[in-house]
Amino acid sequence: MLLSDRAPYQAQVDRPPLQGLDGASLLVWIIVNVEHWRIDGPMPRTVLSPPMGQPLQPDLPNWAWHEYGMRAGFWRLHRALTERGMVPTLAINGQVCHTYPRVAEAALQSGWEFMGHGFVQGPTHHVHDQAEAVARTMEALQRFTGQAPRGWESPGLTETDATLDVLSAAGVEYVADWVLDDLPTWLHASPRPVLSVPYTVEVNDIPLMAIQHHSGDELLLRGQKQLQRLAHESLQQPRVMAISVHPYITGVPHRIGAFEQLLDAVLHTPQARCVPGVAVADWYAAQVPAPAV
Repeated sequence: MLLSDRAPYQAQVDRPPLQGLDGASLLVWIIVNVEHWRIDGPMPRTVLSPPMGQPLQPDLPNWAWHEYGMRAGFWRLHRALTERGMVPTLAINGQVCHTYPRVAEAALQSGWEFMGHGFVQGPTHHVHDQAEAVARTMEALQRFTGQAPRGWESPGLTETDATLDVLSAAGVEYVADWVLDDLPTWLHASPRPVLSVPYTVEVNDIPLMAIQHHSGDELLLRGQKQLQRLAHESLQQPRVMAISVHPYITGVPHRIGAFEQLLDAVLHTPQARCVPGVAVADWYAAQVPAPAV
């Protein structure tokens, strides 16, 4: 099945009425992405162009850019969230459990949801055996946390025509790759449909800072406007808002303050509630069951 056939078109205005979650009509889920970058290969993303325009490996400056996030940046994000009692979803490469166990342990101890994010960071299209890579990731996270992850975010949101079937067969219940609505959407997959929980490329620090080169304040400005509009719309029909951050981008000293202010704006929005992705999936599936296969 082609990827474009996985998600039948639904006009948002035609969605069946939904009830909020315990009085909250706007469900805000925050995704903290922690990844393993291999220094002996091309970097998933770069902040410095190579000298004379020639890619060089090992690529120390760009690898170290990410490494700063795991050593310093993550702990700023962790403190900002835990001090506010907010439980995010950790999108985690399976290898992180081995290479950065201190990071994974802190998230586990804080009760964060673990969501599969590939085994190492790199596009799905370059994975030789998707089923094997998904199985390794699921096994690593289950061994570390005691339970298999129910959600999945593909590295770079990349999928091939086969990805959803591979994830469904592995027991994944929801994915964060399909940025196509403000409400969850059932996707065709075999052996069971998979739920798309709304992710974001708009309130996401990679497009904002690493690609569009905005200042850190853009996350706050855009996030506040997104929050205000969706909170207003949710009075008629519930909405889901995602905020996606990475330790090496938002976790730096000159950006963390804007993130903290955005978290405070969520806390001060009466109809909003911060919940992990799995809570969004369960909330929607209870009201709109998966279609028959």
